[in-house]
Amino acid sequence: MTGARQTGKTTLSRLNYPELRYINLDSPENRESVRVISSASWSKDIGNAIIDEAQKEPVVFEKIKYAYDEEGISFGLMLGSSQILLLKKIRESLAGRVWIYELWPLLMSEMYCKGPRVNAEFPLIDRLFSKDDFNRILGGVPDVLMDKDDSCCRDAEDHILRWGGMPALLHLSDEEKWKWLKDYEYTYLERDLSDLARLDDLGPFRKFQRLSALRSGNLLNYSEIARDASVSVDTARRYLEYLNLSYQVILLQPYYKNLTSSVIKSPKLYWLDIGLLRQITGHKEGLSGQIYETMVVSEIVKWVKTTQRDCNIYFYRTRSGLEVDVILETGEGIIGIEIKSRKDIADKDSSSLRKVAFSLGDKWRGAIIIYLGNEIKKVSEPNIWCVPSRRLFI
Repeated sequence: MTGARQTGKTTLSRLNYPELRYINLDSPENRESVRVISSASWSKDIGNAIIDEAQKEPVVFEKIKYAYDEEGISFGLMLGSSQILLLKKIRESLAGRVWIYELWPLLMSEMYCKGPRVNAEFPLIDRLFSKDDFNRILGGVPDVLMDKDDSCCRDAEDHILRWGGMPALLHLSDEEKWKWLKDYEYTYLERDLSDLARLDDLGPFRKFQRLSALRSGNLLNYSEIARDASVSVDTARRYLEYLNLSYQVILLQPYYKNLTSSVIKSPKLYWLDIGLLRQITGHKEGLSGQIYETMVVSEIVKWVKTTQRDCNIYFYRTRSGLEVDVILETGEGIIGIEIKSRKDIADKDSSSLRKVAFSLGDKWRGAIIIYLGNEIKKVSEPNIWCVPSRRLFI
């Protein structure tokens, strides 16, 4: 299990497997202890166990492989906050013996329930991946919600838009939340980053981190961000890779299959968690279009990854300015998504979607304009609907 620090990997593992021994390799003493245990005695001395921060002591992977192959152990959990170090070792040592799960910050739907939901329905977004008719999916739900139900949805969305989805923030005061986010920012630099690189001076990286957060929702231009951060382009690429591998940012790739050669090929950069984005940029109040778009893209990515849906997530932009914020490539066809941080939708908001739909032909399934309004309604053909974000994700 891998994911950003503080998303709940340790808590989830220990709650679900209380019978397993827990070993945290963040501790130098624990690392030394497992280092001297031989592969042959691993099953006797350690056995089935939860190994936290497993990437910090690479020798454990070979020892676990040996113990498993010799049938000395039958199950184990390895946790880590850095996907590249954990997954690289798994590919090298444990291929064919593992199931990999990524744990993301809380979804808006999880924020809404705030407790166990027995037999709860999945959010509306999940039905988009079914074989059901697109118009029937969106036409089969209430246009608007009653005030009481809508108020609960708004509360969940407001929390995500201001604080993000880190579980530890749920029961803190506002002052305590900001302190926690500030501490997280420094802990990331001191601990997660040190797993990926040895930086003598954190100043340039900290500046790059803030500049990348300020560019959330924009095309990634390495030359520009390198210049502004006063680092080389190669260093900028390396820094961005660190942020990506430690689950701080999302990179959306452009969709350019069979449409036009004028498609822009640069990826788009998004910050994963809104609370951390606000802390790093200093934008602690208000709702900008950038923050709203970042939240929507983050929720889509978190849902697709958490449910492991068969879906590729892209964006689309041409050099002439035609743009669709998100393209979902599913087994049932292409879904286009536009994101508008407004409460009303105009006819022009669907123009890019109509043009892309025409180019895609039979591959087109439908589109959603995600917005801050109240009503789910069809706004245009072919199969273009507007849906409030809180209705889509809850």
